[in-house]
Amino acid sequence: MKNVTLKVEGMSCNHCVNSVEGTLKTLGAQGKVNLPSGTVDVAFDDSRLTIDQIKEAIEEQGYDVV
Repeated sequence: MKNVTLKVEGMSCNHCVNSVEGTLKTLGAQGKVNLPSGTVDVAFDDSRLTIDQIKEAIEEQGYDVV
């Protein structure tokens, strides 16, 4: 398992948390959103999933990964 912390802009409420964490779960990753810091801690199997795939999935939900 690989762990990364992503800076994500545009998250402001519990709907945002559920959207991002749900998207990561669908990909097979585990995510934990920290709204005050605007970050997402992601744990994933880097033999099955790339960081670019994770970023793209979050951005498809309407958020900006910086």
